[in-house]
Amino acid sequence: MPYVNVRILDDNVTAQQKSDVIAGITDVLVKVLGKNPDSTFVVIDEVPLENWGHKGKSIAELRKQPKA
Repeated sequence: MPYVNVRILDDNVTAQQKSDVIAGITDVLVKVLGKNPDSTFVVIDEVPLENWGHKGKSIAELRKQPKA
């Protein structure tokens, strides 16, 4: 029973995009590992920009900075 957890930024990802990601990941597990799609679970967690850090700052802060 595969379980895949995908974490992405809460950044205007549409329901269709999430559906495509779930289908694509499931398809890879079926094709590559021979897993049964009926027992394959994919969970997408959307993380707020303020809760995702990089280079010591949140993504929200980094996006406010002028581009170099």
